[in-house]
Parts: sequence; C-alpha cells; structure tokens
Amino acid sequence: MTATADAEAAANELTPLADYLGSVLRRLRALPPLDLDLTQAYGNVLAEDVVAPHSFPAFDQAAVDGYAARWEDLSGAGRVGGYQAGRSGPPGSRTVRLNVVGDLGAASWRPVRLTPGSCFSVAAGAPLPIAADVVVPVEWTDQGMAAVEIFRTPKRGYGVRRAGEELPAGTLLARAGTYVSPALVAVFAATGIGHVVVRPSPRVVVVATGDELVDVGRGSQPGQVVDANSHALTAAAAEVGALAYRVGICDDDPEGLRGLLEDQTLRADLIITTGGTGTGPGDMVRRILSRREGGRAGPVAFTEVALYPGTALGFGTVGAEEVPVVCLPGEPGAALIGFEVLARPAINLLAGAEPVFRPSVRAHLLETITSPGGLREFRPAHVAERRGGGYTVQPLSGGPFTLSGLAEANGLMVLGERVTAAAAGSTVDVLLLDRRR
Repeated sequence: MTATADAEAAANELTPLADYLGSVLRRLRALPPLDLDLTQAYGNVLAEDVVAPHSFPAFDQAAVDGYAARWEDLSGAGRVGGYQAGRSGPPGSRTVRLNVVGDLGAASWRPVRLTPGSCFSVAAGAPLPIAADVVVPVEWTDQGMAAVEIFRTPKRGYGVRRAGEELPAGTLLARAGTYVSPALVAVFAATGIGHVVVRPSPRVVVVATGDELVDVGRGSQPGQVVDANSHALTAAAAEVGALAYRVGICDDDPEGLRGLLEDQTLRADLIITTGGTGTGPGDMVRRILSRREGGRAGPVAFTEVALYPGTALGFGTVGAEEVPVVCLPGEPGAALIGFEVLARPAINLLAGAEPVFRPSVRAHLLETITSPGGLREFRPAHVAERRGGGYTVQPLSGGPFTLSGLAEANGLMVLGERVTAAAAGSTVDVLLLDRRR
C-alpha cells in the first residue's frame, strides 16, 4: 500500500467534523433565563421577545429648537390676530410676524393651546402646544421674544414628532436570541422597560495541563514550554461574551486534575482544558477523563475528528452537576482552531445566541494552495472586499500552526475534506473573525 493510500485509509477512520459537532451541540442546552435590571443586561442574549409597553415618543413634541406654530398662520391663509405680512426678512422674501405667548422646555407639563396668530418658543423635546403642527427653526427667524418674524415657511409637520411616531405601544422591539446592545438598551428604556429576561453570560473556566508548562514572563527552555494556551483561550472566551476565568496550570497528576475539575464545577457553566488529548504516554487528560469505571465509560469521550490542525478533541461532563467540558489539544495553533470549531459554538449555545457559528463569505483565492486530503482545514487568511463587489482571500504564510498568522488573520479559510488543492481564482469559504482593529 502506498503512503497516499495509507493516509487516505487513516482519514477514512476519522469522524467527519460536521457529524461530531452535531453530536456535541445536541447535548447542550441554553442556560436558564434570568431577570436582569436594564443596566446589567448589556451583552446578554434575550430569552424572550420584548414588546414596547408604551409609545415612543410618549407625547407630541418638538424635534428642534424654535417656535411652535400653526402652519396655516405661516402660509398666509388669512390675516388674524397678530398675523402681519411684512418685508423685514431677506430681500425679495415675505416675512410673517407672530406673537410669542410663552416658552416651553423639556420639563414643561401643563397643557397649553395655540390661538390664531400666536406661537410658543420651544426647546427640542418640549411638549407641543395643542393645535401646533409645525416648529420653525430658530435660525429661520429673528429670534424675537415678545414677537417673532419668520423668514422661511417650513412644510407642515416640520420639526414635530408625534406620539408613537417611531415606536407605537405593542411594537416588537427585539426577538429572543438578540444580543442586548447599547442602542437596544436605549430603546427599552425609552419605551418604559426597566427589566428584561436574558440568558446569563456563560461562566467559562480555562485550565492548561502538562508537567512541561511554565507561566508567562519568561522564555521557553528545553523541557519547559510557556503556557500561552490558557491566556489565549481565556481571551477567546471573553471575546465571545463569556465570563472567563483562567485557573492556570495543572500538572499531569491524576488526583490533582480530578480535584481541580471537581472544584471548578461549582463556578463554571463550561470548562475548557488544553493539552493531553492525544494517545501518548504523557497525555494525562485523556487517560484520566476517558477511563472506564465500574464497567461504565468515562465522563469524557475523546474522538479523532477529520480536522486540521489537531484531530483529537474531547467532550463530556464532569462533577455531580454534570458541567460540560471541552478538551482541546496542547499545540497553541490547534488549540485556538479547536476553540473556534468546538468551544465557541458551545458558548454561544449556552448563551442562547443565534447563530452559534461565525458568519462566512465566499471569496476568490489569490494564490494556489494544497491541503491534506480527508481533513477539513481551517487556515488563517486575510479577506478583503473588492471594489466591484465580492471578496478576495489571501492565505497567510506558515499555515494554521503559526501563531503570527493567527494573530494577523481576519478570516479562517475553510477547505473541505475532499480538497487537496485549490487553484488561484477559485472560490472558497471563509469564516469572518470579528477582530477589533
């Protein structure tokens, strides 16, 4: 059998990524809903639809600073009251003079009524006088106090916001599954909402395992590896919106690992481990968490998935509370790709967010590349919009194992299991990374 045939035979024994993800995500449920004060709701996902209990605006109001008037008094429909036509405006213009009978600010509350030939000086947000149907901007007048000359006649309804014009009572403001953004907080508050029912942000605990690991702040030495993974994965979990906690480094000690995971179930909705997912002599996580006890399978199942980089992934539950645990490889590039593929959708599902996967686009490849057959590859890339529409994608040098490539990428190019080569100019799928530049 040739080397190529051996590779294809090995790939055929792997679980397709889509099948594996489906089996894992079907075991997860969104966290129970929580009623939160509006000031605490930002960043969470709504657990139920939200309907406006009151209209916005709540009453007829001025949209600009100026003079609230009757449009028929400005249009020259008749000479009544204090109405006068004159020529004190710009050359060639016809001005209208109205009596100013009062001032209204945003805090005014007594109802007042306009009489023919009169107006009120109003501030933006002030309630409109009864019968007013136009607000003349200050700059279109001589800004008079007892009487005002108006040089330009606005259209009927200019400068006026009617009650419920933007959001009538009963309007569906947001559906369940929507992220609560700052603007949505403003909409809720403006329509009289003080509390919303949301899915709480998942509490995610990150643990790095391995006798070789040392903490940051030093360089790696032979026999030592700086723990980049737990820091990176904690940041990745926070980017998704989780409340992320880094526990740190756990040595390859069976009892120590069991005790640590048991302790963390008290404060975690999801535990992420990194390292020890392989089948080598030092892969303690897999050995401990997959061990059969009393004829029963271990709490975590480790699966060889058709994924590049990193094929070995683990998923299961730990502790009496059966807290979900995701086990990722120890190689940093494979750990970050594994997070994108498995942990990120799991966090979104727990949070009740939809969709659980990143958005993707189809993009034209700028250079010819090869890919390992039988594996779904996720390769760091730079995606850009074209002037004429559509996208282009440039693979970054070094492939998926380079941390520098992952740091520079704004997309992950996805090459399917049957793709062994993709020519320049062909179209590929790209996951869009929401990096803050």
